[in-house]
Amino acid sequence: MNLKRHGFLVGAALAATFALAACGSDNNTGSSTPGGGSSSAANKIDCASGSLTAQGSTAQKNAMDAWTKAYQGQCSGATINYQATGSGAGVQAFTGGTADFAGSDSALKDGDEQTKADARCKTGTALDLPAVVGPIAVVYNVTGAKDLQFKPATLAKIFAGTVKTWDDPAIKGDNPSATLPSAPILPIHRSDSSGTTDNFTNYLTTAGGSDWTFGHDKVWKAPGGEADKGSDGVSASLAKNAGAIGYVEWSFAQVNNLNVAKIQNGNGEYAELTADSAGKTIAGAKVVGTGNNLKLKIDYNTKESGAYPIVLVTYEIVCEKGNDSGKLPLIKSFLKYAVSADGQAGLTKYGYAPLPDTVRGKVATAVDGLA
Repeated sequence: MNLKRHGFLVGAALAATFALAACGSDNNTGSSTPGGGSSSAANKIDCASGSLTAQGSTAQKNAMDAWTKAYQGQCSGATINYQATGSGAGVQAFTGGTADFAGSDSALKDGDEQTKADARCKTGTALDLPAVVGPIAVVYNVTGAKDLQFKPATLAKIFAGTVKTWDDPAIKGDNPSATLPSAPILPIHRSDSSGTTDNFTNYLTTAGGSDWTFGHDKVWKAPGGEADKGSDGVSASLAKNAGAIGYVEWSFAQVNNLNVAKIQNGNGEYAELTADSAGKTIAGAKVVGTGNNLKLKIDYNTKESGAYPIVLVTYEIVCEKGNDSGKLPLIKSFLKYAVSADGQAGLTKYGYAPLPDTVRGKVATAVDGLA
């Protein structure tokens, strides 16, 4: 399914979302929705009771915190414990049976990862259910240089370690008006198993061509550079190291006041990361999973005019069948709230984008069918 026809809707939603983007926690008290304001009949949650344990994606932590606070605020008999351990750790916990569901910034990979997750479900398959969407920012700290822009091939060379100084001809070619120092480049990547890394290296694999030879994975494969845990660790390291460049979710770039680069898309334009430019790429995503498995494919070489090409989708990974019967009502109730219009709309303050209605409806149907 192509979401392009919903581009106006997504762009408008993103505009509202990212105009308020920030990374933090909801300080409202009482029974409130993630977006703030009091509970009402219009947003009353269909509660279930019990306790769930989940872990994974750090990118969706603030969304999960908001959902949990709102849900538990209305549902006094429910406890949801989500630990932001990274996408790789979340998938491992799910396949090992210690997490009721997992958060991941990338869908389960065909082959061993999907097979292990399916085996954990025993009588069913493990589903990838989109939860929220957001862009990945390429951030840098270069003395005397602002408004930098990069071609995909240049980024691939930088993170592969073949372009080593900021005044390299490749970077100068992308930035003919910039004053670039001869200082060495310090590429910073995630040290933990990360869906953000998987998405970013997928972008380099897809758009960087022969200049990136390390494939895509949750674990960083290229040599050199500096590794830090989580997007918060990458952000902190980049802020204190002149000459550094890295990749983080946009909300981390904003809250840490980091310089965000323009990225050349498949149309040859250097696109600034904005609500509209990210929305144009999201609107072109396709559902490539089968049945209730709603795995999305993003076109990193998008030729949509003005589109910013590096965008990720965060998923909840859950068994279609074979869930613990005692926990199933709470799993269904909580996930259905998370992808409801109220659950999605409440995430604007955290820098996430709501799912397009067409995808959100499919996720709700998939959650209804969990057993």
